[in-house]
Amino acid sequence: MNTPEFETILLDRPVDGVVVATLNRPDRLNAQTDTMFREFERLARALNDDDDLRVVILTGAGRAFCAGFDLDDAKNLPGLGALGFLHQQERAARGLHALRHIRVPLIAAVNGPAAGGGFSLALAADIRIASPTARFNAAFVKIGLTAGDLGVSWLLPRLVGPARANEIAFTGAQVDAEEAERIGLVNKVVPADQLMSECLAMAELIKANSPGGVQLSKRAIQNNLEVASYAAAIELENRGQALLTRSADMPEALAAFLEKRPANFTGE
Repeated sequence: MNTPEFETILLDRPVDGVVVATLNRPDRLNAQTDTMFREFERLARALNDDDDLRVVILTGAGRAFCAGFDLDDAKNLPGLGALGFLHQQERAARGLHALRHIRVPLIAAVNGPAAGGGFSLALAADIRIASPTARFNAAFVKIGLTAGDLGVSWLLPRLVGPARANEIAFTGAQVDAEEAERIGLVNKVVPADQLMSECLAMAELIKANSPGGVQLSKRAIQNNLEVASYAAAIELENRGQALLTRSADMPEALAAFLEKRPANFTGE
């Protein structure tokens, strides 16, 4: 991948096939700006063009994951007018939508507070691994806004159930790391000094499988959260399975199984 340069995001490739994207505004707790939302879209396009990419890890620099929309920018929102604010909101939503639909798995390494739009960003990941200092908070109602923001109202009930989602949304209360793990908001909590190594270990488990199988699994799971019937879900699954039987990786996997050796997946 030709690594693009960003103002608010640092990119690193610690191992083959894995990109770590770090929100890089530590002095502002990685708070989101219009520039960051635009860069989310650019980042997603660049990552989707990387044929060797297998997993993306998203984290924050310093002591926070992401503190939500930067209040220095937020103070200008009342003066935008309805359509002006709508355009800005849609720009933010496009950025998170783009990250959620990166074709490979996205792991959020939640190293600290994830509040407001930062909470939305964590929810957009496929897998969330947190440190003990992680805090999750949909504080929109505390500033006169709705928790229906940047996907929260759709994603959160599917992760923790409607009743728990209602509690988090209506009270604006913080959910600490232990509680987040208990209710299924995060996959696991690990010591802070092990957070990135745990995420990289998860990435290695994913990399051990066929690239096409993983990518179409992600597509099936995401799309089938939105279909209205079991029959429609199976139709999508059938098409994915039929497509993958035409790839080189499936016969290689069968041969490896019969020969009792690791498979050599190429993604072709």
